[in-house]
Amino acid sequence: MITALDHIAIAVPDFEKAIKRFMEDFGLPFEGTEDVIAAKTSTAFFPLPPTQIELVHPLNGEGPIAGYLEKKGGGLHHLCFRSDNIEEDIARLKEKGYQFLGDAPTAGAHGSKVIFIHPKSCDGVLIEINQPGDEHH
Repeated sequence: MITALDHIAIAVPDFEKAIKRFMEDFGLPFEGTEDVIAAKTSTAFFPLPPTQIELVHPLNGEGPIAGYLEKKGGGLHHLCFRSDNIEEDIARLKEKGYQFLGDAPTAGAHGSKVIFIHPKSCDGVLIEINQPGDEHH
């Protein structure tokens, strides 16, 4: 079941500059960065309970975020919903005709399991479903 809006992700061309903007200019609490090797992404999190802002930037200049930035130069990248049973949610949504990017969940930040719904299934919005790992506070 979907239980919360886990995060809103923003693709940023200049990682350090964007981190400073949210930390210093907007005064948001900064939780640190994490490289998600599977997604070729560097992430930075700013908790705003019960949700958070996630900045996403290409890891080593490659991966899907790099392609997005080339096309769009930055912007809102995806919405992420938190799930308490990701496999159940995937099965239910597949039955309703939703298409996913990938067949099964992959490893996300903070030890979570994640999967993305194809934007075509959601009026052009990329939606991630995330089941937090044990290390999530």
